[in-house]
Amino acid sequence: MYTLIWTPRFTRSAERFAKQHPELRASFAAVLRVLEQDPFQPHLKFHNLGGKLRGIQAVSLTHDYRITLTVFITEREITLLDIGSHGEVYR
Repeated sequence: MYTLIWTPRFTRSAERFAKQHPELRASFAAVLRVLEQDPFQPHLKFHNLGGKLRGIQAVSLTHDYRITLTVFITEREITLLDIGSHGEVYR
C-alpha cells in the first residue's frame, strides 16, 4: 500500500478540476484508490515524463486528463503534483 501526499498545488488543482468536471469525480476518486494499492496497474498508463518534467511521472484519469505525480518506492509514497488536461499538466 502506498501513501498519497497531497501538495498544496494538487489540492487547488483537484478542487478546481472537481468543480469543472463533476462527471469525473467518481473516476478521480477511483484512480486515487488504485494509486494507493498499486500505481503500476496497466490501466493507469503510468509513464515517466521527459524534458523539463524529467523525474515526474503521470497516470491517466481519462484519455484527455492526467494526474502528474512522483513515486518514492522505498518509502512507498506518492506525491500528487497536478491534475488537468494533457496541455495543462505538461506545461
